Amino acid sequence: MNEIFSVKNIVIYLLIINIITLLAMYIDKRKAKKGKRRIPEKTLFTLVILGGGIGGIIGMYVFRHKTKKTRFIVGFPLILILEILIGIAIFL
Repeated sequence: MNEIFSVKNIVIYLLIINIITLLAMYIDKRKAKKGKRRIPEKTLFTLVILGGGIGGIIGMYVFRHKTKKTRFIVGFPLILILEILIGIAIFL
């Protein structure tokens, strides 16, 4: 069981979830511009909660998406900070 939660596997997981979150922000922005059905905000927050905070924050500012919504401006970084603190507490 310890092999599943190795540092290498955790890093790989975090890279993948952040890429997925970044892509979700890009896709949602593109859909917004075209007036198509959007990715629910709940889904974007779920991706961030699953570890995609860095990808979500990068996506917000690179694609200029959700940058006027307080819950995203505050929520994404807050979730990321809490996850970092929890990670430090668990691994130290």
